[in-house]
Parts: sequence; structure tokens; C-alpha cells
Amino acid sequence: MSMLTPPGMGGKYRITGDRYPRMSRPRSRRRLMFTAFGSVLALGLVGWGTLQLIDVFSGDGGGGQKVRAAHGTGDCERGDKHPDGNAKSGRSDSGQSGQGGRTGGKLPKPSQITVNVYNATTRSGLAKDTAKELEKRGFKIGKVGNAPTQYDKKVKATGILLGAPGAGDGAFNVLGTQLAGAQTKNDARRGKDIDLIIGNGFKDLVEQKDANKALAALAKPSPAPSGSPCRS
Repeated sequence: MSMLTPPGMGGKYRITGDRYPRMSRPRSRRRLMFTAFGSVLALGLVGWGTLQLIDVFSGDGGGGQKVRAAHGTGDCERGDKHPDGNAKSGRSDSGQSGQGGRTGGKLPKPSQITVNVYNATTRSGLAKDTAKELEKRGFKIGKVGNAPTQYDKKVKATGILLGAPGAGDGAFNVLGTQLAGAQTKNDARRGKDIDLIIGNGFKDLVEQKDANKALAALAKPSPAPSGSPCRS
């Protein structure tokens, strides 16, 4: 009996020769494990790819933003209006009449605007001299004198353009090209004349050549920047 034969087992389980039985697991179990792992990995990759596609086309993440940008929507999707060249009011938020603030529409000619010139400063003859210069530039001159009590020596700005609400449709813009930094106000008058109340900040009217350029810019505004229009 060989030395490798366990005691009591006799010759039935006798081990002979120089080969021994292999104590390894069946190959079928390994194959099942690798197959299961591969299936789980494949399902995970498919699920991740599906989520990426949903994210891109739903626009919830960065992918959706890239899709919108590729279609050129840009600021239009945020509700911003595309520049369309609509007319702007000549009156700014600060109440000042802007030179070139109007961007289109029919403007009155200086000969169609009657200006009353009032002096709210302590400098004598200022209203008279200003009225003469405006008349040379084509404006009609109405009353000339000292400013009413409510404005006399109380205007710190260059001046005030005072008129009916309809004056903001163009007359303020045209007269505003002659006087830089003038404020605009409306009163209850029914006429179309405008009061020019000269304030302490006044030095002189805008040079005529510059005023003419400003008038030309009002009549023929620059075209709006080119770009793809927003679509609904």
C-alpha cells in the first residue's frame, strides 16, 4: 500500500503512480461569472448613453445649451428684443433731451418750431443774444425776457425745454441739438411753442456745424446692427 493511501481505505481507493487528482472548480462556474459581469457592464453603458441623449435634446444641461447656440437663438430665448430700428424717445431717464436720441420718423423743421427764450441767470442780455442766434439757424422766435419766478435763478443745468406733451414727438429733439445737456419738461399748455429757459450751466449754443450734423443724424439714423432676427 502506498504511503499516500489514507488509513482504513484499503486497496479500493489506492493511489498509485506519479499523477494526482486536480482539486479545481469546474470551468462552467467561471464562465457564468464572466458572462454575468459582462452583461451588467453592457447594461450600464447603454443606460448612461441613453441619459446623455435625453440631456442633450431636453436642454436641461450644457448639451442643451450647445444645441440652442448652434441654432443661433442666443439672447432671443431670454426674451431680449433684437435691434429693429424703432424710434427712441428724445427724453432720457434723467430728463435730458438727447442729441440724436430719435432714430426715425418725420421731424419738424426748425422753421416750424416757435421758441420762447427766457433767461433764468443773473447775466443780462443772455436771452436776447440766444434768441438772435436761434433765429439765424431757422427757428421762429416768440417771447424773449426773464424767466418766470418759479424758474428764475433756480435752474442749475444748461437749460430747460418746456412744452406740451406732444413736443416730445420731435420738437424737443430738434431744439435739443442746439443746446447740449438741456432738460425737458411738459406742462398743460395746448400750443406747440417751446420755452427755452437758460440756466446757470449755459455757456453757449452748440456750434452750428455740429448742430447741423446732429439734425442730419436725426433725420437719417444709422442702420441697426446686422444679425439674424429673432423668430417666434
